[in-house]
Amino acid sequence: MEESVLTSVVLPLSLFIIMLGVGLSLVVDDFKRVVLYPKAVAVGLFNQLLLLPLVALGLAILFNLTPAMAVGLMLIACCPGGVTSNLITYVSRGDTALSITLTAISGSVVIFTIPLILIFSLEFFQFTGSTGPVEVPLGQTIGQIAGITALPITIGMLIRRFKPAIADRLDKPARIGSAVIFVVILLGVILANLDVLQEHFLDLSSVTIGLNLIMMLIGYGSARLLALKAPQALTISIESGIQNGTLAIVIATSILRQGDMAVPGGVYSLIMFVSGGLVMYYFGVRKPIDPEPSTAS
Repeated sequence: MEESVLTSVVLPLSLFIIMLGVGLSLVVDDFKRVVLYPKAVAVGLFNQLLLLPLVALGLAILFNLTPAMAVGLMLIACCPGGVTSNLITYVSRGDTALSITLTAISGSVVIFTIPLILIFSLEFFQFTGSTGPVEVPLGQTIGQIAGITALPITIGMLIRRFKPAIADRLDKPARIGSAVIFVVILLGVILANLDVLQEHFLDLSSVTIGLNLIMMLIGYGSARLLALKAPQALTISIESGIQNGTLAIVIATSILRQGDMAVPGGVYSLIMFVSGGLVMYYFGVRKPIDPEPSTAS
């Protein structure tokens, strides 16, 4: 996907709108809730911010991915869950409040962790673009990611705080618009990189399925091992395996200017919707878990 108005303006603006929708659903109490169940939040953040990139690194090495595909996989692994994980948790009858809290906190932390993991990944996999090595200035990259994530979330939260009636009216259109925008972006990435996708589809589908399933199993298992209740364990499983594919795609195409690097994020997004759909069907429809109150420590 070559640099154009699409990658420099349309994609970042689309992500801005999506993140604004996330902010409209958040309140300050979503951050304070960590005090109510610190163990659950700690496990969820540990899985998302540390284990997920480490598992992705191991899989990229195991599958011997090309540098571009390996960095793309690391990119999706260091992105937060986003509104998709909140929706899947809600339909699956997990702990929605915990999911929103994890989204709020991880969405703030990744502003700093994404650039650091990117710098490490580019050096570790010795990635070289068509015009030479790709530079990731730490301060500038943090500012760019904050501009397309933290800023719209903050605006959305301010609207929710001071103009709740407007936030309520915007909430449903923002959710629908976010879904439509995501699908359009995903299709755009796939169509623009069909040759890359065809060349690497087998490896990418295998490694992304592996990353998704391993992290969901680790998420659920680690939560139950620490005696968290079933709804919290299910939520942590979802948060560990469902990532913000749109953010990964926008960073690859708009900040790094490497369209092929967005392909792993596109493939992962397709995979996570399949696994997320199965989770919603099984736990939300076929075998609902006991909706225990959120009292995990």
